[in-house]
Amino acid sequence: MSENITVVVKALPFILQGLAVTMSMVLEALFLGLVIGLSLAVGQIYGNKWISGSISLYVWFFRGLPNLVLLFLFYFGLFPLLGLDVSAFVIAVIALGLRSSAYQSQVFRGAIQSLGEGQMLAARSLGMSKCKAILNIVLPQALRIALPGWSNEYPILLTDSAVTYAIGVMEILTRGNLVVSRTYKPMPLYLTCAVIFILLNYGGMKIIHLLERKVRIPGFGNGER
Repeated sequence: MSENITVVVKALPFILQGLAVTMSMVLEALFLGLVIGLSLAVGQIYGNKWISGSISLYVWFFRGLPNLVLLFLFYFGLFPLLGLDVSAFVIAVIALGLRSSAYQSQVFRGAIQSLGEGQMLAARSLGMSKCKAILNIVLPQALRIALPGWSNEYPILLTDSAVTYAIGVMEILTRGNLVVSRTYKPMPLYLTCAVIFILLNYGGMKIIHLLERKVRIPGFGNGER
């Protein structure tokens, strides 16, 4: 037992260096997914049939591929084929962000549709253009309604980030694997990585839940939790 503790104590500073990489990757992918996903949701609802159909195909494609397959397609296929020299970290952010955008778009789509047509009709009757009505009336309400469902993307991306070790991103699990390969002590080291992920998950969700309560629309849903 004391030997395992010694290994963990010595390895912990090295493993924790991957914490910043993991959080940067998760937050950047989350933001990328938010920007693209929100645009996809608006296009799917208010676009013509060709736009809506293309977005549905995009969502179907990225939701249908496992993260590991998508990472390999980008890292070993698409970017080398295009002659682009892109780091594994950037590829991981793009791959995770695009896949997340497919899921986020459906969360936002449901939130927008929950408002009903009356919001848009009222805005148009006041002389607002469709674009202004979407930006100033529909989206501010939809984003607040979507937050509880959207918040699930944080723990999903956090856990998905671990698979990026397969393309060499120096995140928490990759660093844990390197130490395991030198010490042959998998159990205490992987358990340490697991505890770090649990703490990151718990801390992130606490922040998101505080944000949910702050922006909750009074009278909408089930009230305070």
